[in-house]
Amino acid sequence: MALSHTHKKIGSETHSALLVKRFKRAFSSSVSQRVSGSFSFSFGSGLEMGRQGQRWPVWILLLGLSVCVSGITREELFPFGRNAGDRALDEGSDETQEISLQKPVTFYSGQFSQIYINTNGFVALEKPAGESEYLGNMPAGFGMIAALQGDLDTSDGVGKVFFRQDSSPALLQQAADHINRAFPEDDVVNPISAVVVTWVDVASHRAESRGDGPEPSGRRNTFQLVIASLETQSYAILLYPREAMQFQSTSSYTMHAGFSKGQDKYFSSKQAPYYRITDDTEASVRNLAEQTNSGKRGVWVYEIGTFPHFTDVAPGEVPDLPLDSHQFQTPRKHSHQHPVYPDVQQENLDGVYDRPEHPPPIQVQTVQYRPERPAVVEIENEDNIEVDVFTYNSGDCGGQKCSKFGECSSFQSGRCCQCKPGYYGNGVQCVPDGIPQRMNGKVSGRVVVGNSQVPVDFASNDLHSYVVVNDGRAYVAISAIPPIVGFSLQPLSSVGGIIGWAFALQQPGFKNGFSIIGGVFRRQAEVTFQPGGERLTISQEFKGIDEHDHLMVDTRLEGKIPEVPQGATVQIEPYTEIYQYSTNLITASSTREYVINLQDQSTQSRSFKFRETITFEGCQHDEVVRALPSTQMLSVDQVFVMYDRGEELLRYAMTNKIGDVNGGQTEENPCFTGRHGCDTNAVCRPGQGNQFTCECAAGFTGDGRACNDIDECRETPQICGPNAICNNQPGTFRCECQEGFQFASDGQTCVEVQRPVDPCRIGTHDCDVPERARCSYTGGSSYICTCLPGFMGDGRSCQDIDECQVNQCHENAVCFNTPGSFTCQCNPGFYGDGFHCSTEYEKTRCQLHRESVLGAGPRGPRPVPGQYVPTCDAQGEYDPMQCHASAGQCWCVDRNGLEISGTRTGPGRFPECPGHDVPRPIGPTPDPNISPLPPGSHILFAQSGKIEYIPLEGHNLKKNEAKTALHLPEKVVIGIAYDCVEKMVYWTDISTPAISRASLQGGEPVHIIKSDLSSPEGIAIDHLGRNVFWTDSMKDRIEVSSLDGSQRRVLINTDLVNPRAILTDPTNGYIYWADWNRDAPKIEMAYMDGTNRRVLAKDGLGLPNGLTYDPQTSLLCWADAGTHKVECMNPQQGSRRQLMEGIRYPFGLTTDGRNLYYTDWTRGAVIVVDRHARREVDEFQPQKRTRLYGITTAHAHCPSGQNYCSSNNGGCTHFCLATPAGRSCRCPDNAVGLGCVEREGWN
Repeated sequence: MALSHTHKKIGSETHSALLVKRFKRAFSSSVSQRVSGSFSFSFGSGLEMGRQGQRWPVWILLLGLSVCVSGITREELFPFGRNAGDRALDEGSDETQEISLQKPVTFYSGQFSQIYINTNGFVALEKPAGESEYLGNMPAGFGMIAALQGDLDTSDGVGKVFFRQDSSPALLQQAADHINRAFPEDDVVNPISAVVVTWVDVASHRAESRGDGPEPSGRRNTFQLVIASLETQSYAILLYPREAMQFQSTSSYTMHAGFSKGQDKYFSSKQAPYYRITDDTEASVRNLAEQTNSGKRGVWVYEIGTFPHFTDVAPGEVPDLPLDSHQFQTPRKHSHQHPVYPDVQQENLDGVYDRPEHPPPIQVQTVQYRPERPAVVEIENEDNIEVDVFTYNSGDCGGQKCSKFGECSSFQSGRCCQCKPGYYGNGVQCVPDGIPQRMNGKVSGRVVVGNSQVPVDFASNDLHSYVVVNDGRAYVAISAIPPIVGFSLQPLSSVGGIIGWAFALQQPGFKNGFSIIGGVFRRQAEVTFQPGGERLTISQEFKGIDEHDHLMVDTRLEGKIPEVPQGATVQIEPYTEIYQYSTNLITASSTREYVINLQDQSTQSRSFKFRETITFEGCQHDEVVRALPSTQMLSVDQVFVMYDRGEELLRYAMTNKIGDVNGGQTEENPCFTGRHGCDTNAVCRPGQGNQFTCECAAGFTGDGRACNDIDECRETPQICGPNAICNNQPGTFRCECQEGFQFASDGQTCVEVQRPVDPCRIGTHDCDVPERARCSYTGGSSYICTCLPGFMGDGRSCQDIDECQVNQCHENAVCFNTPGSFTCQCNPGFYGDGFHCSTEYEKTRCQLHRESVLGAGPRGPRPVPGQYVPTCDAQGEYDPMQCHASAGQCWCVDRNGLEISGTRTGPGRFPECPGHDVPRPIGPTPDPNISPLPPGSHILFAQSGKIEYIPLEGHNLKKNEAKTALHLPEKVVIGIAYDCVEKMVYWTDISTPAISRASLQGGEPVHIIKSDLSSPEGIAIDHLGRNVFWTDSMKDRIEVSSLDGSQRRVLINTDLVNPRAILTDPTNGYIYWADWNRDAPKIEMAYMDGTNRRVLAKDGLGLPNGLTYDPQTSLLCWADAGTHKVECMNPQQGSRRQLMEGIRYPFGLTTDGRNLYYTDWTRGAVIVVDRHARREVDEFQPQKRTRLYGITTAHAHCPSGQNYCSSNNGGCTHFCLATPAGRSCRCPDNAVGLGCVEREGWN
């Protein structure tokens, strides 16, 4: 392990060797995923320490430690309970117990002889602050080991917090086993003491508005923290049994796991180092029981301190779960329904919990059925049928696999891949000549600026690069760089200089980096600044080309740089670098000079020395590469650097040429100087003297001065073959197999996926009836039987739990047992919910206030005309926003109903009032109604009185940047749609009712339809014909209107019962809609003029709420709240396939690329589904949990395509409605006397 000052000598390692090992551990930890929501780790290569012979005992030991894929269970926790020698924390919701330790705990670089154990899931290293200071916050302001910090409660006597110190050999060996399994490459660790803290069946604390005590949901969590210590070294072992982790957040606060050193208070208080295991999402908490860093599901091990020197918390190094050849068990998905726990009596808590003698809490039992042929059970990846544009040829070529744009060439000593004519690269990766190249990646690390004592941390900052290869010009941008370091990073154009070298303009007889080594290599560079001697290390890993044809790179910066004053600019002089080439290794060095231009017009001249090493895997037989000069010179000029303070963006640009190290004869041909004027998508072909020609690159057409993309998919519709979909890309195209098909071994032919039989679907399982049990298909011929909540058994036979036997109700209430549940009812003369009953109904302050204003009269309570009447929420508390109907004014109030100063607004405007449990923001407040949408694509969704947005980054949600785009107080927004042309959002409101719109660039909401509506729900935009379509579930019709609402026409008003979701496909001239009629649900389509109506699906539907259409794949998908499935089909082919099952209560659905996004009423979240992998990959839960309704994608640019209505309204006088073969001209229903001309099916 990292440096250990034990009295026993570890192996034969010296003190300096142990220091190097600690550096390796710190390096590995620093490049790991710091916020482990995704729980993926990567490690640097570091240095091999110790002698190989000393590793054998460790590996032999580990063979017996990592063979089971199943998760930790309650029975496998460290022994706990009174018979294990534990003491119990006092019952309550915020109890703390100080413990004096027999052996100190080492945390970061300090040693502690006292610790503080708290109800709320943590151990403190100093007396903890009040709950308001740390609940929901990570890091805390004091030293904390958070096993699972949250607002927890044991006051009901069921939950307990046990703790003890233990140095028994059996327990220390159990701790050593976990630690040594987590760190397999380190020497065996043998702890000498341990502290065991176990939170058993703890509940979430009830919110203040509902009284003290735990939540009555019945959900309980059990988890454990073991601090295992040597003399000067400590580890934290965290254990989360899957079946005992039943909630992931408390009513008011997010739960957290991690380590916080607290506050450094040497000169001034500032946040000390911390390490987060979870982020701010419930998904990361759920993953604690599902994943690992120690090779055992649900077990997490960390080195948390060494004395006297410490670098950083080090996570375990075994994130993968080993396969068990004797079990084929898939992780059970968490359910949000949980069995109710019985009241555990005190005498039961006195047993030893590792082998419980008392009846355990009721648990859901599962039975795993093994397949008859275990060898064919794995089907996890068969649905991932996306195509890599750089697919490899099937044959092996001297140990390489060539690009599909490459071929295998024979040389005297062997074979190597080479790119075909018209392409360049190393043969394994090839790109077309002349095409601009894009590179994306992340920047991380830690940099100290000048004399500052506080480093600046980078965590996954975006890096984007664009290279115009036919003139060698490279552009690089790095985002989210704070000003404190941004100005000082300006001289480091070398961060992007490697990209310039890779695609430098080639002089005759010389090759740029990509032509020699391709796009997979590592680069290590060291920058030494003069005259101060500051040093910075640049580590870059180039990972090749992704499915979007973009190069990928990860960059890490570590070290110190001299300060460049804020506001200063930097000018970098032209420079040259000498690159020396050998087998699998390239080195280079140079001296860079730069000038700092200060704001007072003065200048400073500085320089730095630069050395770099590039390592790669080459082909030793390639005679073409061996014939290249062993040294080449990169010439860099026109260097431009800039830091944009407002955008926090760092930009570099430079022109690069590769050629003779001695200068040689200067080539004046424009192709070699870059002064040719060819299109950026063209190749410059040199001729005699100064003659040259411009030739459009492959996949483009034109004269070379202007090149346009060739749409191969449109020109040759069958280019991808049967059962495949063609997607056009700039300069190329991509073939993807349709849903239900995958590529055969030739990588080109799409063949139908042979899917195994699902016993749950066809009914050949032996689980109990659906009213008592659930059958869950797990792949192959395997399935799991699980008793439903409220029942107990093995899944094949389930019996009802009589909850009334454990006296769940109030003493003045009667309990009624029902199948799978129970109800409580207060006795006559008592009021309450059955769990709490009292003789009097106590009215709240708001209710009393309201009654006093209303008074009493012969016709019931009525207010005095013009008097303000307060509004109370469902719990009887003051609504945060109060309004005076007569005066037309609204304002915010505190929990006591007192007006908050400065919040009163005039008629027609509404203040943004935070909930009484949410702290008010500090600083100026934005416009109360509109928040302009930032650039890029976003997911928009509706949530009770507002429309929110989540920015998209590729296929990922940027959840920390989610905000409210539009505040619509007192409105119930159901459907939303986005007009990509005018950047407007349209929505339906069933409270008014109305159809409205607003510009997301700033502007007031405007009603476009207010009359003749009953319950408008689904809404869709035709961005080509400039029309809006909607459904009305009470009038049972589908209508169309111009975008401003001036023209309106009913399209369909027959055979509709509950129409909801509606979509448009303007390019092909179709509309699609779903009717959730409970007696006969269906999904239909028609031409956009309402003709040629037909049913697409009607069998096997329940409540089809959400509907979405992907024009790229021609897939229509729907989310069904009745069948709890997501299904898709190609409307033109009729093939219908299930994408997912087991979802909860979906409402809205939208798509973007490979992902589907849907809103879920039960989970109160936006769920992300990978359509190819057929599984949930992410979720976003808004801060305020209410029902979520419509959802749509706001694309940064309109999708490609056009129709007859795109230009001049298709020649129509009024409505132009597209059809597959043309368009129909239609008149609005109120077109009397407007001179309207109708034409049907016109083309």
